[in-house]
Amino acid sequence: MELLATSLPFIKVLAAFSVMLAGIRFKIGLGLSILLGSLALGFMFGLGPLQWAEAGAVALVQEKFLLLAAIVGLILILSDALERSGQSRRLMDAISGYLKSPRLRLAFFPALIGLLPMPGGAIFSAPMLKSVSERMDIGDMDRATLNYWFRHIWELAWPLYPGMILTAALADLPILSIISRTGLGLPIMMTLGWIFFLRPGVLPAEQLVAEDSENGRDWRRAVVEGLPLVIAIVGGLGLEGVIASFLPWLPFELGVIAALVAAIGCIMAQNRLGTGFLKSVLAKKGLHSMLFVIVSIFVFKDVMHAAHVVDAMARAAGGEAALLASAVFLPFLVGMVSGINVAFVGATFPLLIGVLQTLNMQDQLIPYVVLGSFCGFAGVMISPIHICFILTCEYFGVNLAAAWRRVVVPCLLLISCGVAWFWILK
Repeated sequence: MELLATSLPFIKVLAAFSVMLAGIRFKIGLGLSILLGSLALGFMFGLGPLQWAEAGAVALVQEKFLLLAAIVGLILILSDALERSGQSRRLMDAISGYLKSPRLRLAFFPALIGLLPMPGGAIFSAPMLKSVSERMDIGDMDRATLNYWFRHIWELAWPLYPGMILTAALADLPILSIISRTGLGLPIMMTLGWIFFLRPGVLPAEQLVAEDSENGRDWRRAVVEGLPLVIAIVGGLGLEGVIASFLPWLPFELGVIAALVAAIGCIMAQNRLGTGFLKSVLAKKGLHSMLFVIVSIFVFKDVMHAAHVVDAMARAAGGEAALLASAVFLPFLVGMVSGINVAFVGATFPLLIGVLQTLNMQDQLIPYVVLGSFCGFAGVMISPIHICFILTCEYFGVNLAAAWRRVVVPCLLLISCGVAWFWILK
């Protein structure tokens, strides 16, 4: 009986996550799945329908929610503008003359498109990789794994990814404070990609041929085509630093919003995109779906707080069990089942942050967020339902199970590196 009493809060939380994961599995939508999970969580911890609705309403008038929704919406508009205008393709053509190494070309173009946080972006980089490797004697399985892996090397280090922005918002920290620690994931991903997919032992030199670029080297054209990205990234980070240093009473997210608006204005001016373009983007289902996911995440967070979920877990089993579950197992599980970073961040980080606050371990917030980020991202990369993985395999016509087996070991090594880095930070 004592064991049951100790385990009961954890069983309830796992049951709520099961509802959420079942919704994802049966494709009712990520946002609705998280919303149903929050409803189940509230019910099991004593919240009635009216209390659940009140908690959700409070979540949707918070400043953090409104700012994050604006940032995510602007990022999706920017990504769509770069893709539909053909500017990302022109940028690829402009810089291809600087890439003489065939191995660098194979990794570079998926990584370049990885700078654009668009859902299913791997299908955007797949034709580029196929084009630069047409004269190379490599198989489609190699092309598929190269495209999938290097498309995602930035996920833990790039300030425009919604998962990183959401992590910073939930932890109430400047995004630079987060990516300065999680950013180690970038060299780790590059190293693992080299070892498992790109080194001479995997792709012998005689199989690779680098074609001369038809466009030569034109740095001016590269700068012009890449200007919106430069404005978004440099401007966002710069304005965030200015606000933190000189206007600390303002939300740092305003700097990111201003930079994204300027970047969108730049690309619209460069490509003469009118108001009709903006109307078509704002009407896209993908934009509405992502914003609904943000709504669901903040409802889940506030329902968890209103139901005193973290307090119940801490009282029942002490801190270690709650920390282990919320920092390692749950992020990996949600990432693997959902195949999307925003899902594991939004579903598990409120729990992790709440446990740390309950245990008076706020000073350990960053190490545990880093650990959860590595575990959750590894789950996303190993997920067989990750949309980039599915689209890449379909494009190159390779067997999903065979391609999946090739990414399992590097993903497990990614977790090991994350655990080692956590202990160093801690």
